Amino acid sequence: MTKKIICFGEVLFDVFPTHRKIGGAPLNVALRMASLGINAQIISRVGNDEIGKELIRFIEENGVATDTIQVDENLSTGEVIVQLNDKGSASYTINYPVAWDKIEVTSIAENAVANADAMVFGSLVCRDFVSHQTLLSLMNLAKYKIFDVNLRAPFYTKELLIELMNKADFIKFNDDELYEISEYMNSPYNSLEQNIHFIAEQTNTKHICVTKGSHGAVLYYNDTMYYNSGYKIEVADTVGAGDSFLAGLLTQLLTGNDAQFAINYACALGALVAQKEGANPKIEAAAIADFMKI
Repeated sequence: MTKKIICFGEVLFDVFPTHRKIGGAPLNVALRMASLGINAQIISRVGNDEIGKELIRFIEENGVATDTIQVDENLSTGEVIVQLNDKGSASYTINYPVAWDKIEVTSIAENAVANADAMVFGSLVCRDFVSHQTLLSLMNLAKYKIFDVNLRAPFYTKELLIELMNKADFIKFNDDELYEISEYMNSPYNSLEQNIHFIAEQTNTKHICVTKGSHGAVLYYNDTMYYNSGYKIEVADTVGAGDSFLAGLLTQLLTGNDAQFAINYACALGALVAQKEGANPKIEAAAIADFMKI
């Protein structure tokens, strides 16, 4: 039976110096998982404007259900100004307030979460009280909760991160985020593995993944560590690479594949996305298999 996943949070346009692309971390995850055969849905909110309509059309055309995307009559659809350095790494200016800051609890959203196999959410959507409270309400209905940390200063606090980690069944960090949060929590450790164990114990979380950029990732899954050392590529930009990594990892784990295969697959998919421009380039299953040399 096809697995169903709900992603909760921001849908928006990433505005680059010369063009714009559809994005938002939870949307990127949903779009990628849909392309991998998962029944994916996104709970979010857009403005009653042309770019909001464009977003909904794009999401529908790419196989993600949109009946849980709300329309705001007052606030505009989200936009993020993206700047890239000479290595393709991105920095972001995230407009506030926008429609996705005011996601409401609805019966459609509650039913979608209750009937899904897992729910993915990040910390950014909690920058506004309304969406934060909606997330907390819907999390009570979720079978399996996946926290994609995705820190965007200044839109988080130590207290928020600890609250969300304590509610999550699976936490995904990048290495900088892991060390920053470990320090918040007064970890006495220096190594990546020790801090993974520390956070697992402090938050009672059995599943943790840490990405390390071009150096791959580490997956802590049911008391075992799994590693991938990364793939050598020419980076176009890193926008959305971590989201596709998470989508690939979750797709493999939720469909019962081996944890080592799952992290290898996720690293390959993230690398393929980083080779291309924007968050959601088309990547065929055969291209992933060929890249991994299966």
